[in-house]
Amino acid sequence: MINNSDMAKILIAEDEEPIRIGLVDTLESEGYEVVAVPDGQAALDRSVDGGFDLYVLDIMMPKVSGYDVCRGLRKRDDNTPVLMLSAKSDEIDKVVGFELGCDDYVTKPFGVRELLARINALLRRATANPPKEPIKKTVTFGAATVHRCEYRAVTSVGEHRLSQREVTLIDTFLQHPNQVLSRDQLLNAAWGMNYFGTTRTLDQHIAQLRKKIETDVKTPTTIITVHGVGYQYTP
Repeated sequence: MINNSDMAKILIAEDEEPIRIGLVDTLESEGYEVVAVPDGQAALDRSVDGGFDLYVLDIMMPKVSGYDVCRGLRKRDDNTPVLMLSAKSDEIDKVVGFELGCDDYVTKPFGVRELLARINALLRRATANPPKEPIKKTVTFGAATVHRCEYRAVTSVGEHRLSQREVTLIDTFLQHPNQVLSRDQLLNAAWGMNYFGTTRTLDQHIAQLRKKIETDVKTPTTIITVHGVGYQYTP
């Protein structure tokens, strides 16, 4: 685990060479160690050895897409933060990324300062909240049995993978039963005090989490929306 962002090792997967070179130059100038590959399959191959603190993945790549790289990482329980890059700005594309387990999403064209701010935020959160030793204890959350160390939720109708951020949100709700938590409180808990983004990201994560733990997503009873404020966990 890194001690500070300047020591972080980042894997970039981007098929457009000018963008890839520009990212490498920018991140290396900030003190990061960078490995860059031109396609998704190469990213998966390089990730097997581990040792990376962040993955920056373009979505539309030859051989294997960024979506599939993220899916492959999470399938083998690699919970290293993932930042997606894409020319797609539609909400559904972002939702797919978050559902697969990515931690943040930047739309092309992007500003260098914004990208660096998001990378720094992801690395700070990873450093402040290092993976703990496997937790054998499971918890009940809504209609699901949540296995924290395995990042999965099991219900009577199936099993779902959970991202590290979803587990953090669950833990936050469990620590505050029946309490209305503002969007800012939840963002600070799961994204960090210096999160660079909007509350829409939180709403999208809550929507995806509900699909995994609620009996009826259309009428949620576990994570309740408190309009104009935030969300309330009801045991």
